[in-house]
Amino acid sequence: MKNLTELSNQELLQKVKKLQANKIIDATIIGITIGIVAYSAVKNGFGFFTFFPLIVTYIIVRNSNNNKILEKEIEKELGSRNAK
Repeated sequence: MKNLTELSNQELLQKVKKLQANKIIDATIIGITIGIVAYSAVKNGFGFFTFFPLIVTYIIVRNSNNNKILEKEIEKELGSRNAK
C-alpha cells in the first residue's frame, strides 16, 4: 500500500468516500448481529451461539476504530496540501 503522501488528492478523496461507505456497512452488520444476539437470547437462552455474534461485533468495532484513525490521517494530509 502506498504512503498517504504519495497519493494524489483525487485518490485520497476516493479513500475517504470508501471509508464513509464502510461506516454504513459496519453499522448495518453491528445492528444485525445485536439483533441476532437478542433473538437468540430470548428464543434459546444464553449459550455459545448467543455470544458468538458479539465476538464478530467486537472485531468490526475494532476495525472501525482503525478506519477512523486512517480517515483523520487522510483529512490531515488533505488539509496540509491545501495550506501549501
